[in-house]
This record gives sequence, C-alpha cells and structure tokens, in this order.
Amino acid sequence: MGDSLFNVEKVLECLLENLDEGVHIVDSTGKTMYYNKVMGKIEGIEPERVLGKRVNEYLKDVKEDTSTIMNALKTGKKIVDLIQQYSNEYKKKVTTINTTIPIISEGKIIAAFELAKDMTKLKELTECICKLQGINAKEKKNYNFSDIYGKSSIMKNVIEKAKKASISSSSVLIYGETGCGKEVFAQSIHYNGLRKDKPFIPINCAAIPAALLEGMLFGTEKGSFTGAENKKGLFEEANRGTILLDEVNSMEPYLQSKLLRVLQDGYIRPIGSNKTVNCDVRIIATLNEEPEKLIESGKLRKDFYYRLSVIRLDIPPLRERKDDIPILIEKFIENYNRILGKCIQGIDKDVMNKLLDYDWPGNIRELKNVIESSINMADNNSILGYWHFEPKIFNKFSNETSTKKDNFNIDENQDFDLEDYIDNIERDVIEKILKKNNYNISKASKQLNISRQNLQYKMKKHNISKLDFL
Repeated sequence: MGDSLFNVEKVLECLLENLDEGVHIVDSTGKTMYYNKVMGKIEGIEPERVLGKRVNEYLKDVKEDTSTIMNALKTGKKIVDLIQQYSNEYKKKVTTINTTIPIISEGKIIAAFELAKDMTKLKELTECICKLQGINAKEKKNYNFSDIYGKSSIMKNVIEKAKKASISSSSVLIYGETGCGKEVFAQSIHYNGLRKDKPFIPINCAAIPAALLEGMLFGTEKGSFTGAENKKGLFEEANRGTILLDEVNSMEPYLQSKLLRVLQDGYIRPIGSNKTVNCDVRIIATLNEEPEKLIESGKLRKDFYYRLSVIRLDIPPLRERKDDIPILIEKFIENYNRILGKCIQGIDKDVMNKLLDYDWPGNIRELKNVIESSINMADNNSILGYWHFEPKIFNKFSNETSTKKDNFNIDENQDFDLEDYIDNIERDVIEKILKKNNYNISKASKQLNISRQNLQYKMKKHNISKLDFL
C-alpha cells in the first residue's frame, strides 16, 4: 500500500512538472505546498524559495485581497480564466490567466490549486499589433469603392448594395471566402459614409485570446483585477466611428453575448466598473464560413447573427465571377508596374485562357500574388508569358483541369478487372493527398472525408507507407 501511494505521488509530480502551465498549491492557511518550475519561470523565483510562504511574502506587488488563490481559499468558489497582471521578482510586469480551484474535504477547505497560463508575451505582441494597426490605418491608403474592380452582374449587385449600406448607420455582416476582399468592402463602406472622418478600427478576432480581447474592447478599471489600470477600450477609442470585427465567429459565445448588449443598448461597461459609458460605434463584421453552418455548429450565436446582419453582403468567390479576371489582371499589372518600376505591356492570350480556366481557391489574393510574382520575373516592355510564371502554377492548372476530364479508355475486346482498376485509382488518390499534406494522417483523412482509422486501413491495404514519401 505504501509503495503504491509513493508511485502515485511520483506520477502526479512528474505530470505537474511537465505541464505547460504554472501550478501553485497552498494549504488551508495559504502557505505554499507545491510550486512547479513553470510557475517559477513566470514569476522569476526558484520554487524552493516559496515553499511554506504566503503569496504576499514573496510577491510584494500582490495583495491577499486581490490574489486569486487566497480568494478561492476564503470563498470556496472556483475562479475560471481570470486575468492577473503584477510584477514578478525582477519587477517585470507579467500577465497570466488563472483558473483556481478550492479543494474541499468533508465540508472544509483544505487547500487551493491554481493553474496559470503565461500571457505576458502574447499580451505585449497583441498590444504592439494594435498600435501598428493604428499607425498603419493613419499612414496606409484607405480603400474606397473605386478600388473594387468588377464588371460581372453579380459583382455589380454587391457593390450597389454596399454603396447603399455606406449611407446607413446599421450594422453590416460581410460573408466571403478567404481572399475575396472583405476588408476592402468594409473600408469602402466606412470611408464612403457619414463616419468617414471618424476612426476606423479593425480587430482580428482570431488573433487575440478571448481573455485579452474583452479588456481591449471594453476597457478596464483600476482594481478590477490584480494590476488593472484605468484604460479606455477600443469602443471608446472608436466613438462615432466604425469597428471592423474580422472573423467574428472566432469570438467566444460569452463575448458575442456582451457585444449583442452593446449593439442593443448603445453603451459599454469597462471590466470591473459599475458605471456605463455611452458609445456610438458602427459595427461591420466579417465571416469566412457560411453563417448558417456556424450557427448550426454553435460557433455563432443566432441572436448575435441577426443583430449583426441588418445588412448582409455576400462577396462572390472568384470562380463565380470569372468575367472579372481580365480587368483584375489589368489593374494588378498597372499597380505593380508602378510599385516595381516596370513597364509590362500585358499578358499572353493563351496564358490568360489558362488563368480563366483555373478556379482560384485563394480568390483575388491568390491571383494578385501570381501576377506580382510573374512581373518580378519579366523584363521591361515585355508581355507576360508562360516562362514568367512559376512552373508549378501551370502544373496546378493542368492537374486541376485534367481531373475534370474523362480520360477513361478501355479496349472492348479485352478482359477488364473493375476491382483492380478501382483499387489503383484509390491508391493513386490516397498517395497524392498524403503527399500534398506532407504525410499528415489527420489532414489527409479530413480532405478525403474519411476517418483516420479508415485511411490507415486503406494505406495498409494498398501497402502505402511513410517511407514512400521520404
């Protein structure tokens, strides 16, 4: 029995020491029982120095009444994903997101267990990105409707609808695949509207952790959590202007709920504050997945969607507006001639036909990159030909086109083994998808729309191994 308890203790210790999060355990009096190396790295302290001590004895910047672990001991309540900002041993500001759990036995609180994720670098990076976005927003060209190129009827309809949206103050939801130009539409709506002289603040919801995003959007009040300061949120900064919520489906449901109230009531409440702040901000949101599917999967609240999509714009993918490809190429050549100091005269007719045949899964962004690359390879006063493009580009076009053609020929006078033929096709397809995904089983199975187990079974059946791809 003694050996078995000893082994369990060793296993637990090994587990706690190898977690990516900091671990801190205190007894019923608040004295440290366990403190792993990751926590020591976050706070700049050797674990041996804190054993038997209370938090405020080794972190002078932390008071007991704001310490999450001490509050869990006092209240017996679990604390989930709470931000803490304080100075470590070296007086360096650290930011953590803590989950703290009181340990209760026979109705008594005997200890408290805390997990801390170090968000210091991520917070610094996020703030840096936001500052750069603000600087770039002032310095870079602001897009307008004149920057949206398209003569196809489907595109003309979307542009017309967006122009009507620009003279309104209602919220707008823009749906389109990655690379379709959603931000160009968002900026055009803002800079063509009544708020054009007020701030336009874009926020990439997918790039900022939820715990940091909330404070950035709504601001914080001093004392709302350890290290919190009075700080304006982006809603206050954007007052009377526009906020672009890019990839809004990446936002946690509870934040969607908070934003819904902002949209409905017209005011915000900074974190930790009892006061409300009136806020006149127009919301433009973007999605790169179909809203209906996002609602069905629970990633997008239905009530939040309805409030966002007072005006909804669906940007068509490039494959559905191929009539616009020639004019887009013409504008890209004109643009990169100016940027790169070239004088490209146009594009070869056969090359244009190849570009028109391709479905452009990366949409306008992919087309733009392909044209920029080819212009870099071309001499002055030349016409873009096959030799100016990366060979893999046209291989990609021809491969995609060939898969759509029926190249199946058999000799009617010979015996034909259907099972062998299907097996060979299956093997070829699996090998190509595995190669494309660098032998990543999970990615390949997802693209093939089969389970990992089924893919592994088929690989074994066809004698396909990783060695074939080395």
